[in-house]
Amino acid sequence: MPFLPPQDIAIIGGGAAGTLTALHVLRQADGPLRIAILEPRPCLGHGGAHATEHAEHLLNVRAGGMSAFSAVPGDFVDWLQHDMPETPREALAASFQPRRRFAEYLAARLAQAQQARQATLIHLRVRALELEQADDDFALALADGTTLHAAAVVLATGNAPRPLPARGASSLPAGRRVEAWDIPAIERIAPEARVCIVGSGLSMVDAAMALLSAGHTGPLHVVSRHGLMPLPHVDGQPAYGLDIDAFAALPLRARMRALRQEIADAQARGVPWQSVIDALRPHVQRLWTTLSAGDQRRFLRHVVRLWDVHRHRIAPAIHQQLMAAMARGQLQRHRARLATAIAGERCVQLQGQDRVGQMLTLDVEHVINATGVELRIQAMGNPLLTELIGRGLARPGPHGIGLDTAPDGRLRDADGHAQFGLFALGSLRIGTLWESLAIPELRGQAEGIASDLLGKTPTD
Repeated sequence: MPFLPPQDIAIIGGGAAGTLTALHVLRQADGPLRIAILEPRPCLGHGGAHATEHAEHLLNVRAGGMSAFSAVPGDFVDWLQHDMPETPREALAASFQPRRRFAEYLAARLAQAQQARQATLIHLRVRALELEQADDDFALALADGTTLHAAAVVLATGNAPRPLPARGASSLPAGRRVEAWDIPAIERIAPEARVCIVGSGLSMVDAAMALLSAGHTGPLHVVSRHGLMPLPHVDGQPAYGLDIDAFAALPLRARMRALRQEIADAQARGVPWQSVIDALRPHVQRLWTTLSAGDQRRFLRHVVRLWDVHRHRIAPAIHQQLMAAMARGQLQRHRARLATAIAGERCVQLQGQDRVGQMLTLDVEHVINATGVELRIQAMGNPLLTELIGRGLARPGPHGIGLDTAPDGRLRDADGHAQFGLFALGSLRIGTLWESLAIPELRGQAEGIASDLLGKTPTD
């Protein structure tokens, strides 16, 4: 087995969160430093959201809001402008770029940071299975049988898909059951096939667009308990002023009433509701942490999906294509809770029930799981995270969501103590912060963790 030299920092996960962490550590380092990223995929920055090569899979945020650096909000646009000098900067900033372009941007900025610093970065294409705390470092047991020692560890494991919510779904044969993030498998679906997409959020949009762009002509059934689909951004929406202090002082029900009234007032003045939601956007973490535990539970039970479709919007062009598919009857939306999925010789029979007790039965050839991101650590199927909880080095976050972390991102152990040198960011902090998946939050967390690491991690 090859010998792995000890590292100052080990970053577990090489998607957007892990790549941003490495980028900010490299940029802030002023001396020798050894950094390792553990990521099985061949390219860094190509996490689940940005790995797609499809041009129709667009970022859900305009390019002007996608910088890797808080202090340089136009950096992604600067990078795009270098490749497209003939396009006006204002047009680039307002555009919804293919997601692969953001992955390319992260890789380019990471390469620049490596060239400009004495610090070294190695990419290990292997998974970490176990983590053990030693006297002065952490020992990571890797899937290839080797052990990596690191003075500090950052968990940036990214998102895991939820399982299909139907009895028998796990027994469906390969090819009949497809994950929404498995674009090559979706591309293998015959154009005339009957397809059911379970879930109606952003993952559904990706799956539907992959099919439609490939010329799919068969029916597409979309099934979810609420039947809500992502809403569009609007062009040229004005900025909106909002009294966040007043909102933060209210309990959940009062906040919802105040928000509805604010939107009604704005629309009466010709301001779209999207402007009001965007005014809340930078303050969501504060709004979440100022809710009582009971109100947080109420939000998760009754409000979360309504919030998601207004908060996590899609490019207008993508929304128009989905609406066109609905108008011609190809894309059919069903509001129902699935109960069973039974594979036959040639099809899969899905059965469910709506809120008034009416039965839904669909016979399709393929079922695409687009139920979104799994939030419960125990259900993610990640052996490292499960082992961390088993060892008492971590504990589930509030409401069983993600991992519990201190404000600086350090993991809390089973007794609630924040641990030196062990950090998490991104989706793992969703229970504590709620808004923890988007690039503004990821880059802010990465910047903060990099500063903490460089103040505490040995570099010799």
